[in-house]
Amino acid sequence: MKSFDFMKTVKKFQADEILEYYVYIKIARFVKQKKDREVLHKIASEERKHYEIWKQYTKCDVKPNMFTVYWYVFLARILGYTFIIKKMENSLIEFKSIFGGKIEKELNEKIPDINILLQDEVEHESELIDMIDEEKLKYAGSMVLGLNDALVEFSGSLAGWTFAMQSNRLISLAGLITGIAATLSMASSEYLSVKHEDGKNAMKSSLYTGAAYLVTVVILIMPYLLLPDKDYVTALLIMLAAVILIIAAFNYYIAVARSISFKQKFLEMSFISLSVAAASFLIGLLVKKFLGVDV
Repeated sequence: MKSFDFMKTVKKFQADEILEYYVYIKIARFVKQKKDREVLHKIASEERKHYEIWKQYTKCDVKPNMFTVYWYVFLARILGYTFIIKKMENSLIEFKSIFGGKIEKELNEKIPDINILLQDEVEHESELIDMIDEEKLKYAGSMVLGLNDALVEFSGSLAGWTFAMQSNRLISLAGLITGIAATLSMASSEYLSVKHEDGKNAMKSSLYTGAAYLVTVVILIMPYLLLPDKDYVTALLIMLAAVILIIAAFNYYIAVARSISFKQKFLEMSFISLSVAAASFLIGLLVKKFLGVDV
Protein backbone atom coordinates (compact mmCIF):
# COMPACT_ATOMS: atom_id res chain seq x y z
CA MET A 1 0.00 0.00 0.00
CA LYS A 2 1.26 3.49 -0.80
CA SER A 3 2.23 5.83 2.06
CA PHE A 4 -0.50 8.14 3.31
CA ASP A 5 0.16 11.84 4.10
CA PHE A 6 -3.00 13.20 5.72
CA MET A 7 -2.57 16.93 4.99
CA LYS A 8 -1.30 16.28 1.48
CA THR A 9 -4.37 14.11 0.83
CA VAL A 10 -6.77 16.75 2.15
CA LYS A 11 -5.11 19.42 -0.03
CA LYS A 12 -5.52 17.13 -3.03
CA PHE A 13 -9.22 16.80 -2.33
CA GLN A 14 -9.43 20.57 -1.92
CA ALA A 15 -7.60 21.15 -5.21
CA ASP A 16 -9.85 18.66 -7.01
CA GLU A 17 -12.97 20.45 -5.78
CA ILE A 18 -11.87 23.89 -6.99
CA LEU A 19 -10.62 22.46 -10.28
CA GLU A 20 -14.00 20.79 -10.90
CA TYR A 21 -15.77 24.02 -9.90
CA TYR A 22 -14.00 25.93 -12.67
CA VAL A 23 -14.52 23.14 -15.19
CA TYR A 24 -18.28 23.06 -14.56
CA ILE A 25 -18.58 26.85 -14.76
CA LYS A 26 -16.70 26.99 -18.05
CA ILE A 27 -18.55 24.05 -19.59
CA ALA A 28 -21.87 25.66 -18.66
CA ARG A 29 -20.97 28.65 -20.83
CA PHE A 30 -21.19 26.68 -24.08
CA VAL A 31 -24.04 24.30 -23.15
CA LYS A 32 -27.15 25.18 -25.16
CA GLN A 33 -29.79 23.37 -23.10
CA LYS A 34 -31.03 25.63 -20.30
CA LYS A 35 -31.78 22.69 -17.99
CA ASP A 36 -28.28 21.28 -18.37
CA ARG A 37 -26.74 24.70 -17.70
CA GLU A 38 -28.72 25.00 -14.49
CA VAL A 39 -27.63 21.52 -13.37
CA LEU A 40 -23.99 22.32 -14.12
CA HIS A 41 -24.20 25.51 -12.04
CA LYS A 42 -25.74 23.52 -9.17
CA ILE A 43 -22.92 20.95 -9.32
CA ALA A 44 -20.36 23.78 -9.44
CA SER A 45 -21.97 25.25 -6.33
CA GLU A 46 -21.62 21.89 -4.58
CA GLU A 47 -17.95 21.70 -5.52
CA ARG A 48 -17.35 25.22 -4.20
CA LYS A 49 -19.05 24.33 -0.92
CA HIS A 50 -16.86 21.24 -0.57
CA TYR A 51 -13.76 23.32 -1.31
CA GLU A 52 -14.63 25.68 1.57
CA ILE A 53 -15.09 22.73 3.94
CA TRP A 54 -11.64 21.34 3.07
CA LYS A 55 -10.20 24.85 3.46
CA GLN A 56 -11.31 24.92 7.11
CA TYR A 57 -8.79 22.13 7.76
CA THR A 58 -5.94 23.10 5.44
CA LYS A 59 -6.13 26.79 6.48
CA CYS A 60 -5.06 27.86 3.00
CA ASP A 61 -6.33 28.50 -0.49
CA VAL A 62 -5.40 26.10 -3.26
CA LYS A 63 -5.18 27.21 -6.88
CA PRO A 64 -6.41 24.88 -9.62
CA ASN A 65 -4.20 23.81 -12.49
CA MET A 66 -5.70 26.01 -15.20
CA PHE A 67 -4.07 23.97 -17.96
CA THR A 68 -6.01 20.93 -16.71
CA VAL A 69 -9.18 23.02 -16.47
CA TYR A 70 -8.94 24.16 -20.09
CA TRP A 71 -7.94 20.65 -21.22
CA TYR A 72 -11.09 19.19 -19.64
CA VAL A 73 -13.21 21.94 -21.21
CA PHE A 74 -11.65 21.21 -24.61
CA LEU A 75 -12.36 17.48 -24.21
CA ALA A 76 -15.92 18.30 -23.15
CA ARG A 77 -16.45 20.07 -26.48
CA ILE A 78 -15.07 17.10 -28.41
CA LEU A 79 -16.29 14.10 -26.39
CA GLY A 80 -19.31 15.63 -24.70
CA TYR A 81 -19.64 17.11 -21.23
CA THR A 82 -21.37 14.05 -19.73
CA PHE A 83 -18.25 11.94 -20.30
CA ILE A 84 -15.92 14.52 -18.73
CA ILE A 85 -18.23 15.13 -15.74
CA LYS A 86 -18.52 11.42 -14.91
CA LYS A 87 -14.80 10.92 -15.46
CA MET A 88 -13.99 13.67 -12.96
CA GLU A 89 -16.51 12.44 -10.41
CA ASN A 90 -14.94 8.96 -10.54
CA SER A 91 -11.57 10.39 -9.47
CA LEU A 92 -12.48 10.47 -5.75
CA ILE A 93 -13.45 6.79 -5.77
CA GLU A 94 -10.27 5.87 -7.64
CA PHE A 95 -8.11 7.89 -5.25
CA LYS A 96 -9.71 6.32 -2.16
CA SER A 97 -9.13 2.83 -3.57
CA ILE A 98 -5.37 3.45 -3.58
CA PHE A 99 -5.26 3.78 0.21
CA GLY A 100 -8.07 1.39 1.16
CA GLY A 101 -9.69 1.84 4.57
CA LYS A 102 -6.81 3.80 6.13
CA ILE A 103 -7.79 7.08 4.50
CA GLU A 104 -11.43 6.71 5.59
CA LYS A 105 -10.46 5.96 9.18
CA GLU A 106 -8.14 8.94 9.59
CA LEU A 107 -10.45 11.33 7.74
CA ASN A 108 -13.33 10.30 10.02
CA GLU A 109 -11.19 10.91 13.10
CA LYS A 110 -9.89 14.33 12.07
CA ILE A 111 -12.75 15.76 9.98
CA PRO A 112 -16.23 15.50 11.56
CA ASP A 113 -17.88 16.77 8.36
CA ILE A 114 -16.35 14.07 6.18
CA ASN A 115 -19.43 11.82 6.07
CA ILE A 116 -21.67 14.70 4.97
CA LEU A 117 -19.08 15.75 2.41
CA LEU A 118 -18.68 12.30 0.89
CA GLN A 119 -22.42 11.68 0.97
CA ASP A 120 -22.94 14.87 -1.06
CA GLU A 121 -20.17 13.83 -3.42
CA VAL A 122 -21.59 10.39 -4.08
CA GLU A 123 -25.34 10.84 -3.75
CA HIS A 124 -26.37 14.45 -4.39
CA GLU A 125 -23.96 15.10 -7.24
CA SER A 126 -24.79 11.74 -8.81
CA GLU A 127 -28.46 12.69 -8.80
CA LEU A 128 -27.65 16.02 -10.45
CA ILE A 129 -25.44 14.37 -13.06
CA ASP A 130 -28.20 11.90 -13.91
CA MET A 131 -30.43 14.89 -14.70
CA ILE A 132 -28.15 15.94 -17.54
CA ASP A 133 -29.63 15.06 -20.91
CA GLU A 134 -26.84 15.61 -23.42
CA GLU A 135 -27.77 15.29 -27.09
CA LYS A 136 -24.68 13.26 -28.00
CA LEU A 137 -25.67 10.44 -25.66
CA LYS A 138 -29.17 10.37 -27.12
CA TYR A 139 -27.60 9.19 -30.35
CA ALA A 140 -25.12 6.78 -28.77
CA GLY A 141 -27.26 3.90 -30.06
CA SER A 142 -26.93 5.20 -33.61
CA MET A 143 -23.16 5.54 -33.17
CA VAL A 144 -22.93 2.00 -31.79
CA LEU A 145 -24.88 0.74 -34.81
CA GLY A 146 -22.59 2.45 -37.31
CA LEU A 147 -19.40 1.57 -35.45
CA ASN A 148 -20.33 -2.06 -34.83
CA ASP A 149 -21.44 -2.69 -38.41
CA ALA A 150 -18.27 -1.12 -39.78
CA LEU A 151 -16.05 -3.12 -37.44
CA VAL A 152 -17.79 -6.42 -38.14
CA GLU A 153 -18.62 -6.12 -41.85
CA PHE A 154 -15.76 -3.98 -43.11
CA SER A 155 -12.95 -5.59 -41.10
CA GLY A 156 -14.28 -8.95 -42.31
CA SER A 157 -14.29 -7.76 -45.92
CA LEU A 158 -10.73 -6.42 -45.68
CA ALA A 159 -9.52 -9.66 -44.11
CA GLY A 160 -11.18 -11.68 -46.87
CA TRP A 161 -9.75 -9.50 -49.64
CA THR A 162 -6.25 -9.54 -48.17
CA PHE A 163 -5.38 -13.03 -49.34
CA ALA A 164 -7.85 -13.18 -52.18
CA MET A 165 -6.29 -10.13 -53.86
CA GLN A 166 -2.82 -9.90 -52.25
CA SER A 167 -2.45 -6.29 -53.36
CA ASN A 168 -2.86 -3.26 -51.12
CA ARG A 169 -3.87 -1.08 -54.08
CA LEU A 170 -6.65 -3.43 -55.13
CA ILE A 171 -7.78 -3.94 -51.53
CA SER A 172 -7.85 -0.15 -51.02
CA LEU A 173 -9.85 0.35 -54.22
CA ALA A 174 -12.39 -2.31 -53.25
CA GLY A 175 -12.48 -0.97 -49.69
CA LEU A 176 -13.13 2.63 -50.70
CA ILE A 177 -15.95 1.69 -53.06
CA THR A 178 -17.54 -0.71 -50.59
CA GLY A 179 -16.99 1.60 -47.60
CA ILE A 180 -18.62 4.64 -49.19
CA ALA A 181 -21.53 2.60 -50.52
CA ALA A 182 -22.01 0.90 -47.14
CA THR A 183 -21.89 4.27 -45.33
CA LEU A 184 -24.70 5.63 -47.50
CA SER A 185 -26.64 2.41 -47.07
CA MET A 186 -26.27 2.43 -43.27
CA ALA A 187 -27.24 6.10 -42.97
CA SER A 188 -30.31 5.71 -45.17
CA SER A 189 -31.40 2.53 -43.36
CA GLU A 190 -31.13 4.27 -40.00
CA TYR A 191 -33.11 7.22 -41.33
CA LEU A 192 -35.93 4.99 -42.57
CA SER A 193 -35.91 2.94 -39.35
CA VAL A 194 -36.18 5.96 -37.03
CA LYS A 195 -38.66 7.65 -39.33
CA HIS A 196 -40.87 4.57 -39.20
CA GLU A 197 -40.65 4.20 -35.41
CA ASP A 198 -41.31 7.74 -34.16
CA GLY A 199 -40.37 10.12 -36.94
CA LYS A 200 -38.31 12.30 -34.57
CA ASN A 201 -34.69 13.26 -35.26
CA ALA A 202 -34.41 10.70 -38.06
CA MET A 203 -31.92 12.85 -39.95
CA LYS A 204 -29.62 13.33 -36.94
CA SER A 205 -29.73 9.62 -36.17
CA SER A 206 -28.76 8.78 -39.73
CA LEU A 207 -25.92 11.32 -39.67
CA TYR A 208 -24.48 9.90 -36.44
CA THR A 209 -24.71 6.36 -37.83
CA GLY A 210 -23.14 7.31 -41.15
CA ALA A 211 -20.39 9.36 -39.53
CA ALA A 212 -19.43 6.53 -37.14
CA TYR A 213 -19.36 4.07 -40.03
CA LEU A 214 -17.32 6.33 -42.33
CA VAL A 215 -14.73 7.26 -39.71
CA THR A 216 -14.24 3.58 -38.88
CA VAL A 217 -13.88 2.71 -42.59
CA VAL A 218 -11.22 5.39 -43.08
CA ILE A 219 -9.19 4.22 -40.07
CA LEU A 220 -9.32 0.54 -41.08
CA ILE A 221 -8.38 1.16 -44.70
CA MET A 222 -5.44 3.50 -43.95
CA PRO A 223 -2.81 0.71 -43.55
CA TYR A 224 -3.64 -0.58 -47.05
CA LEU A 225 -3.44 2.93 -48.50
CA LEU A 226 -0.14 3.86 -46.86
CA LEU A 227 1.90 0.64 -47.00
CA PRO A 228 3.67 -0.73 -50.13
CA ASP A 229 1.52 -2.83 -52.45
CA LYS A 230 2.84 -6.23 -51.32
CA ASP A 231 2.87 -5.55 -47.59
CA TYR A 232 -0.70 -6.80 -47.32
CA VAL A 233 0.02 -9.06 -44.33
CA THR A 234 1.42 -6.13 -42.36
CA ALA A 235 -1.57 -4.02 -43.39
CA LEU A 236 -3.91 -6.78 -42.18
CA LEU A 237 -2.21 -6.98 -38.77
CA ILE A 238 -2.29 -3.19 -38.33
CA MET A 239 -5.95 -3.15 -39.36
CA LEU A 240 -6.82 -5.80 -36.76
CA ALA A 241 -4.89 -3.87 -34.09
CA ALA A 242 -6.88 -0.76 -35.06
CA VAL A 243 -10.11 -2.75 -34.62
CA ILE A 244 -9.14 -3.61 -31.03
CA LEU A 245 -8.12 0.00 -30.26
CA ILE A 246 -11.36 1.42 -31.70
CA ILE A 247 -13.46 -1.06 -29.73
CA ALA A 248 -11.52 -0.28 -26.52
CA ALA A 249 -11.74 3.51 -26.97
CA PHE A 250 -15.42 3.58 -27.85
CA ASN A 251 -16.48 1.16 -25.14
CA TYR A 252 -14.47 3.08 -22.56
CA TYR A 253 -16.28 6.26 -23.62
CA ILE A 254 -19.72 4.62 -23.40
CA ALA A 255 -18.85 2.84 -20.13
CA VAL A 256 -17.92 6.12 -18.43
CA ALA A 257 -20.68 8.25 -19.96
CA ARG A 258 -23.43 5.69 -19.27
CA SER A 259 -21.96 4.09 -16.13
CA ILE A 260 -21.97 0.55 -17.54
CA SER A 261 -19.46 -2.31 -17.56
CA PHE A 262 -16.50 -1.71 -19.88
CA LYS A 263 -15.12 -5.25 -19.76
CA GLN A 264 -18.30 -7.03 -20.83
CA LYS A 265 -19.01 -4.77 -23.82
CA PHE A 266 -15.36 -4.71 -24.90
CA LEU A 267 -15.00 -8.50 -24.87
CA GLU A 268 -18.33 -8.95 -26.63
CA MET A 269 -17.54 -6.56 -29.51
CA SER A 270 -13.94 -7.81 -29.82
CA PHE A 271 -15.04 -11.45 -30.04
CA ILE A 272 -17.67 -10.76 -32.70
CA SER A 273 -15.46 -8.51 -34.84
CA LEU A 274 -12.38 -10.74 -34.74
CA SER A 275 -14.44 -13.90 -35.30
CA VAL A 276 -15.99 -12.44 -38.44
CA ALA A 277 -12.58 -11.22 -39.61
CA ALA A 278 -11.08 -14.70 -39.08
CA ALA A 279 -13.94 -16.38 -40.94
CA SER A 280 -13.64 -13.92 -43.84
CA PHE A 281 -9.88 -14.46 -43.92
CA LEU A 282 -10.38 -18.21 -44.31
CA ILE A 283 -13.03 -17.67 -46.99
CA GLY A 284 -10.56 -15.50 -48.90
CA LEU A 285 -7.96 -18.25 -48.81
CA LEU A 286 -10.47 -20.88 -49.94
CA VAL A 287 -11.75 -18.72 -52.78
CA LYS A 288 -8.24 -18.12 -54.04
CA LYS A 289 -7.28 -21.79 -53.77
CA PHE A 290 -10.35 -23.64 -55.06
CA LEU A 291 -11.63 -21.14 -57.60
CA GLY A 292 -8.18 -20.47 -58.94
CA VAL A 293 -8.63 -16.71 -58.70
CA ASP A 294 -5.31 -14.95 -59.22
CA VAL A 295 -5.66 -11.18 -59.26
